[in-house]
Amino acid sequence: MDFGLVITNAITLACIYGTLAIGLSITWSSLGLVNMAYGFIFALSGYGAWLASLYISSSAPVIFAAGILTGALGGIVVCLCAFIPIHDKPSFPIRGLTAALAISLAGNELLMWIFGPRAKSLPQLFGFWKVNIFGVVVTSDKAGTVVSALLLLTLVLLWMRSSRRGLEIRAMIMNPHAASIVGIGVRSTSIYVMIMTGGLAGLAAVLLAQTYWISPFSGITPMIKGLSIALVGGLGSVPGAVAGALLLGVNEALTAALLGGQYVLITQFLLIILILILRPRGIAGILDRAREA
Repeated sequence: MDFGLVITNAITLACIYGTLAIGLSITWSSLGLVNMAYGFIFALSGYGAWLASLYISSSAPVIFAAGILTGALGGIVVCLCAFIPIHDKPSFPIRGLTAALAISLAGNELLMWIFGPRAKSLPQLFGFWKVNIFGVVVTSDKAGTVVSALLLLTLVLLWMRSSRRGLEIRAMIMNPHAASIVGIGVRSTSIYVMIMTGGLAGLAAVLLAQTYWISPFSGITPMIKGLSIALVGGLGSVPGAVAGALLLGVNEALTAALLGGQYVLITQFLLIILILILRPRGIAGILDRAREA
C-alpha cells in the first residue's frame, strides 16, 4: 500500500468534505436549520461553474467565482424559502428541515429537466504538474484543492472575526436567543449566513468536480458526507468539523486503498456510529440545551 497516496487523498478529501461540514455546522449553530438543501446547492454550483467555463472563460478565477457566486445565490434561495418565512413558527427545526429537503428534491429534478441526466465535466484548473515532497508525489489537482480550501476558509474566518456582520454571526453561533435580545436582526443576519455557507458549497463543488463529474444528483453523497462529518465533529463546532473531516478523510482513503471504494460508506457509517455511541455530542459538540430540548 502506498501510504503517501493514502495521506494525500485523505488530506484532499478532508479539505473538500470539511468545507461542506463547516458550512452545515455554521448554519445549524447560528440559525438552528439543518440545511438538507446543501446537496442541491452543491449541484447547482457545479452547473454554474460549468456554464461559466462554456460561455465566459475556462480560466480558473472565472470558474471559481462562478461556482462560489452560484452557491451563494442558492443559499439565498434556501434562506428565503426555508428559513425566513417559518423561523419564528412552532417546531421550526422540523419545519425547516422538511422545507430544505423539499427544495433539494424539487431543485434536483429541475436540474435534471434543464441539463438532462448526462454528466458534465470542468476543465483542469490547476494544470498537470507534480511535485515530490519528502518522497510523496503530490499532483496539481490535490495541491490546488488543499490550498484553495484553506485559503477560502481562512478568509471566511477572518471576515467573521473582523467585520460587523461576522461578529453578529459569531454572536448568533454562541447564543442565538441572546443575540436577538440585544438587537441583532435574525432575518438580515440569516441572509449573510446562507450566502457564506452557500459559497463554501460552491467552492467544494468546483474542487470535487476536478475528480468527479457534475450531474443533477451529484450533491447527494457530498451532502451526506458533510453532514456525517458535522455530526461526528459536533454540530455547531468548526474545530470539531475540522477534526471530523480529517478522521473520515483518513477512513475513506484507507478503505479505498485496502478494501475498495464500494466499502467506503459502510466503514464510514460504522465509524460514525461508534463515535456517536462513545460521544453522543460529537468530538467537540456545543449544542445548547435549548436546542437539545
